[in-house]
Amino acid sequence: MTTRSYKARGVVLHTMKYGDTGLVAWVLTDVGGRRSYMVQRVRSSRGHGSRAALLQPMFLVEFEGVSSPRAEMHRFRELNAAVPLHSIPFDVRKSTVALFMAEMLYRLVREVEANSPLFDFVWGAVCGLDALDDPGAVANFHLRFMVGLSRHLGFFPGNEWQPGWWFDIREGLFTPIEPHGARFSRENAVLLAHFMTEAPESPPLNRDRRSDFMNAMLIYFGYHLDAVRDIRSVDILREVF
Repeated sequence: MTTRSYKARGVVLHTMKYGDTGLVAWVLTDVGGRRSYMVQRVRSSRGHGSRAALLQPMFLVEFEGVSSPRAEMHRFRELNAAVPLHSIPFDVRKSTVALFMAEMLYRLVREVEANSPLFDFVWGAVCGLDALDDPGAVANFHLRFMVGLSRHLGFFPGNEWQPGWWFDIREGLFTPIEPHGARFSRENAVLLAHFMTEAPESPPLNRDRRSDFMNAMLIYFGYHLDAVRDIRSVDILREVF
């Protein structure tokens, strides 16, 4: 059996040290969903150190990958930045949001088949965050991202909001009657409806309102996906925003 090479784009989700000079990188790819890559000699003095710099959370890369029937993980033959990020690596607020996005995807996305809508959504989200100038939009970006991600994970709200309605977490529907179980308050239902739209403007939210809505979204995600409970960067988000 021979190795197979392929060209791909990817969004870096997570890395883990492997041995003295290597690491394992998990990447959301356009050709095969989530894949893991063995990267050797990333800290050597022979020109491979730049690979570690490229493999930061939510960095956009293009590469030539190599797979082998005898190896569980793929490898990089070539690896380059696909879109240079101008602000995310240098803005603590944006880098915190990117870290949260990366951990959400790493914990929740497990499919190993191409999913173009999901990949395009994530790729566009990184580019959008990097280009933002409005501080309020940056502070709310993770909320909009979570709502958009729910569409691609299969539990986007199933109907439209009406004034005065709640949101029933178990049913995934806005409702005029207050649900008895887990639910969004009327105030959070309004925000959910706003973030479901493509409107670029961001509602002014103070820290408490932002945190309350994020808690509601985490409950909603947790109802469908247990892995959301392991996301540690939530605490960092709460400190920064």
